Amino acid sequence: MLKLSRLLFASLLMAGSAQALAEDTLRVAADLSYPPFQLRDSSGQPGGFEIDITKAVCKAINAKCEFIVSSFDAEVPSLLARKVDFISPLGVTDKRRKSIDFSDFIYHIPTKLVARKGSGLLPTVESLRGKQIAVQQGSIQEMYANQYWSPKGINVMHYADADAIYQDLAAGRLDGALSPGVAVTFGFLSKPEGKDFALVGPEVHDDKLFSIGSAYGVRKGDTALQKRLNDGLAKIIADGTWQKIKEHYFGDLEMKVATQEPANAAH
Repeated sequence: MLKLSRLLFASLLMAGSAQALAEDTLRVAADLSYPPFQLRDSSGQPGGFEIDITKAVCKAINAKCEFIVSSFDAEVPSLLARKVDFISPLGVTDKRRKSIDFSDFIYHIPTKLVARKGSGLLPTVESLRGKQIAVQQGSIQEMYANQYWSPKGINVMHYADADAIYQDLAAGRLDGALSPGVAVTFGFLSKPEGKDFALVGPEVHDDKLFSIGSAYGVRKGDTALQKRLNDGLAKIIADGTWQKIKEHYFGDLEMKVATQEPANAAH
């Protein structure tokens, strides 16, 4: 009888350990069509700046990352449907704050217009009226273009992923694209097909629509996971891991968020 009790206790202990292990696997929504932030590496595995940062954060909090690949505009619905535990870094906007919460800020990149060199185009209504300008579905650039450009005669073209935008730019099917400046620089302009294009005009900014930085998206009320991610992020910033990863992808480009305000602060 004593032996049976010990066996039962051991079985329960193993079951509890297995459950704890399962709970320590975090499912992360990822869109791998967004180099150099998110991509598939030479072996077909998730890679890129955001993926490496996220792996470092998960390691810092003793969790295992499982990347769940989907299109960018499906990430928030997947989070709300509990198909994932959190979302890879995305811009913190007032609109998104209405449906999800965020971790602390991870980095910032400006929004820019990319167009063919010598086109004379600028990110203004007067310059772009009648032109075909691409945006990625679900992005803050799409929100901006839909609100300020579409009603004023600019033909805003909606794409599921950045690669398709780059292909149509190179093929001459688009006049330009409104994109995160770093992503288009390293994902398109630095490649042979992007040699005839450049970032034109000033940074496109709107205090209501655009974020001052990107952060992990979590379900509203999931303060436990939010705190874990913040703790992990703080650790990799303090020990130099964040800086090392950033320099690997972007050199000395400044990507820290200027404000000390937390991404989840009420607006």
